[in-house]
Amino acid sequence: MNMRKIVVTSGKGGVGKTTVTATLGRKLALAGYKVALVDGDVGLNNLDVVTGIERRVVYDIGDVLQGRCRAFQALVNDSESPMKILPSSKDCAQITAQAFRNVVDGLCEFDFVIVDCPAGIEHGFHRAVSACDEAIVVTTPSASAIRDADKVISLLASYRLKDVSLVVNRVRSDMIARGEMLSASEISSLLHLAPIGVIPDDDMITLYQQLGTIPQHAISNRAYDVLAKNVAQNSKVFVDIAPKRRLRWFR
Repeated sequence: MNMRKIVVTSGKGGVGKTTVTATLGRKLALAGYKVALVDGDVGLNNLDVVTGIERRVVYDIGDVLQGRCRAFQALVNDSESPMKILPSSKDCAQITAQAFRNVVDGLCEFDFVIVDCPAGIEHGFHRAVSACDEAIVVTTPSASAIRDADKVISLLASYRLKDVSLVVNRVRSDMIARGEMLSASEISSLLHLAPIGVIPDDDMITLYQQLGTIPQHAISNRAYDVLAKNVAQNSKVFVDIAPKRRLRWFR
């Protein structure tokens, strides 16, 4: 298959974007795809921490750009999947969009190159988005996160992207039942964007991430399976987490 370059972005920090990036990458890799994650958050990088590889980093994207190594030499093996990770640098905040794009394009042996975009809409956002062909916007049901996601979606319209999709993270069915939280389908209607993943709130997700995998019994495991399948197949099927005992399928 041709390489697909996907940027995972959000308007607001703290919505779980990096965790979604890492878990999606692992799910795709375990499904047999060749996957590389690229940390696009230069200076504030934490993809290495979320994936647990920080102590095994020898080279990073800054070393690649400065000619100290090649991109394949900077890739770090994920400990729990066949996925590879290209760490970011704390010292190269002035990396140009073209230089970053060249690094991403050079990973052409992979089926999926997934870029973890910095939160917000500053230079780092442009650098990460301009290197990719597709985008996934991560939001939570909070009003501020939805507002910021709407701004990001508007900005993404100015790029030549083949597809823009939505992931709604940290959804709670009990709060939806009490009318205290919007459902994924309601958020989709507000943002005019089709969701490809609805991830339930999972208090143990940080622990699961450090263990390297999500146990089969985890409440978020099936949701990530659906997300990975949608990404792999370019489909838009999702399970909305509606009030208890009501699961609604959408296409």
